[in-house]
Amino acid sequence: MSAISERLAAALADRYRVERELGAGGMATVYLAQDLKHDRKVAIKVLKPELAAVLGAERFVVEIKTTAALQHPHILPLFDSGTADGFLFYVMPFVEGETLRDKLNRETQFGVDEAVRIASQVADALDYAHRHGVIHRDIKPENILLHDGRPMVADFGIALAVSAAAGGRMTETGLSLGTPHYMSPEQATAEKEITGRSDVYSLASVLYEMLTGNPPHTGATAQQIIMKIITEQAAAVTQFRKSVPPNVAAAVAHALEKLPADRFESAAAFAHALGDATYRGAAEETGALAVGARAGSRRTLTALGAIALLSTSVAAWSLLKPGPDAPVSRLAVILPSDRVLAFGGTAEPPRLALTPNGRELVYVVDTFVGVGTRRALAIRSLDQFETRLLPGTEDAGGPSVSWDGSQVAYAVASNRLSIQVVSLRGGPALTLADSGVSSPPTWGPEGFVYFIGSGGIIRRVSGGGGPIEDVLTLPDAGSGREYHWLRVLPGGRGALVTAFGESGDLSATTIRAVELRTGRIGAELQGVGGEYVADAEALVYVTEDGTVMAVSFDVGRLATRGRPQALFGRAEIRNQQTELTVGGGTLAYAFEGTNANEQAIWVSRDGGAQTLVDPNWSDPELESYSLSPDGGRVAITIINASRGDVWIKQLDRGPVNRLTFGGTRNEAPSWSDDGRWVSYVSTRDGRRSLWRRRADGVGAEERIADGGRGFTEARWSRDGRWLVASVEGPPSRDILAMRVGTDSVPGPLLAESWGEWSPALSPDGKWIAYVSNESGQPQVFVRPFPAVQDGRWQVSTESAVNPVWSADGRELFYRTEAGQAINAADMSRGPASLTRRVLVRSPPEGRFETNPIDQMFEPSRDGRRFLMVRQGAGDTSGDLVIVQNFTTELRAALKAGARQ
Repeated sequence: MSAISERLAAALADRYRVERELGAGGMATVYLAQDLKHDRKVAIKVLKPELAAVLGAERFVVEIKTTAALQHPHILPLFDSGTADGFLFYVMPFVEGETLRDKLNRETQFGVDEAVRIASQVADALDYAHRHGVIHRDIKPENILLHDGRPMVADFGIALAVSAAAGGRMTETGLSLGTPHYMSPEQATAEKEITGRSDVYSLASVLYEMLTGNPPHTGATAQQIIMKIITEQAAAVTQFRKSVPPNVAAAVAHALEKLPADRFESAAAFAHALGDATYRGAAEETGALAVGARAGSRRTLTALGAIALLSTSVAAWSLLKPGPDAPVSRLAVILPSDRVLAFGGTAEPPRLALTPNGRELVYVVDTFVGVGTRRALAIRSLDQFETRLLPGTEDAGGPSVSWDGSQVAYAVASNRLSIQVVSLRGGPALTLADSGVSSPPTWGPEGFVYFIGSGGIIRRVSGGGGPIEDVLTLPDAGSGREYHWLRVLPGGRGALVTAFGESGDLSATTIRAVELRTGRIGAELQGVGGEYVADAEALVYVTEDGTVMAVSFDVGRLATRGRPQALFGRAEIRNQQTELTVGGGTLAYAFEGTNANEQAIWVSRDGGAQTLVDPNWSDPELESYSLSPDGGRVAITIINASRGDVWIKQLDRGPVNRLTFGGTRNEAPSWSDDGRWVSYVSTRDGRRSLWRRRADGVGAEERIADGGRGFTEARWSRDGRWLVASVEGPPSRDILAMRVGTDSVPGPLLAESWGEWSPALSPDGKWIAYVSNESGQPQVFVRPFPAVQDGRWQVSTESAVNPVWSADGRELFYRTEAGQAINAADMSRGPASLTRRVLVRSPPEGRFETNPIDQMFEPSRDGRRFLMVRQGAGDTSGDLVIVQNFTTELRAALKAGARQ
């Protein structure tokens, strides 16, 4: 069981034994339980926490009592309701069978007699409830259970209870009452007064689907569906199925009228018309069966009503697309200095996500703590100056907003990648997946969160938590092909993924449209990431040079139409991925950020004096580095454009020579004991393996080790007999060791269920220092080496990283995680009796480079100073651009492409 279901089981243990989760919907999660008092199976529905937080228990319980009195053979009764440990719940019988949705998914269309029978019996239940003052408000196939072929309507009055208990505050929950395909026009425009005629419209929509295979109005998004419900008449059922009797077609047409007053006055009247072979309804006046055929003033009245409804919808839903001629505006967004767009380090795209209505932007921020940074999610309403941090989203990245705009799912990079979800209005974060995650999440239909897991498997989990399901193994995943940038398309039949080219070759990276059921690949475009824009039925994507392109796209066939068109350039590409997000006709993207030149400096032991290593040497991005054993050279990673390489710098004013030329990212250099070789981690063929090359550049590179898990760093023992290295998860980061000349590959040294990394061997080879998060935060530990099971001592007293030994082995230095200070532990009498003191504190000017994995300081041979990197002034995280009414520009470009 999940943590939530365990809490629920404990809270209800005196009355019910909760057995398992049955499923989750938009408002509640359903559990199977045993009623202990009556010895029967029941279904317990528990409202979503974000909904329960707004409702309040007392009002909800009072309102739901109204439905408990309903007793009808086609209404699923309400056994019990109440609160337990903060949960709002209600209890119903557990019905063996299936929902009408299950049957529709299997059969698509029903026989006419069967469809009419089911609709008539449901109408009878609705009529009974309406006469008792209860309106359902959410009639849909999912809420109609079939028990031995007999329909039973579930959740009767629950939507009313929720709405009344919320006291008009439903917008705070981010949830909507009603399902778009079956909403009545008055529900779609958020009318305050909903009558029984709204249920009649919804039931007619369900019958329409039973007869034709689709609801009356369909579309790629909720926005399109709602627009059609408000403004378009549904086609006659006989247009799709000629065998439907005239009276049934006429009754459906009458029940689907836009104005409630034009529909049947009751559900009973609708049922009677379905059974009356002579009924022809209002359509008889003109001899046509098409829905809404009216003459003269009735046609004018309907048009005026549609305009009024449309006007109300814009204010109530904020979901309708902008007019085709709306002017396009480009705006540069100024972000507050303490809420800047995350830049560098692990800030990989996507860093931006617009809400579906395009009015709010969720983005990854860097917040400064001392001289270090913390990563989190922030939300900014585009009509406000204020930016609000989302609590509990530390170390977050890759945000994706749910299709109803209520929640954001995101990846968390701690010791291993996990996926969490949190309400945009605040509240506790919920972990959806904590292992086997390889990509940031994305939302799909029915409230599911999708992600790419280990082995190239697309997986999904309910946004409310629950079991994780495997959906599809992506093509070529088993042969080493890497995938990223997952986007599920409307309807859930297909998805967009970015397939990486080998060795990071962007020209061979493509965006693929994949059918989720079969794995069939449809359209394939050269690019590094893209979005589907439903209002324009188009793909917008970014090519390797940062050009934003557009092409018409058929979601049903997963195929493009016409020629791709270039829109504009300079969209940012980082780590083979891009920045692009679309919502509600608005586009947001980022220009490339820039690094001010960084400099290597010597910092005195007390932090008071700083001197440049070489006044003539600076580079845009200096990363991990290592001093040679004699202290005269430094091997350092320099990042230029989209690649990184290891360079050798002669101290103090000597040349800088490039050492690596293969792969796309070469980093974490380390010297051999004799100073002849430099080893490093290199990214090639989608893998992070260990390589080495002679420090003087003579000869070719040599591969040291290539395992199934990516290496992050490696260190050699002073005597050259051992190599210790750390590797990535899953399930967690571990430390491996290899005896040089004896072992062919590194084997596990420290491989606990938590993470261990940054190994450092003492000069005498008797101790290994490392970082572990076994206590919940990174701390520096020391163990005997190689007999690591013989003891363990915690060195740091606060969150700390980057242990490194002094040349004589008498001191162990480490850095506090936020970068405020370098500490020293006196190890001269062994770890059991160590003493600690603070050396370098926050620098008086500039900021030191900080990274929890890469080595970001090195002591000199005499231990009197430290080699560090000082960040330059003027780093920029990239311009953030908002394009309003983007679909106007998009449609114009697509028309041009269609003419070519």
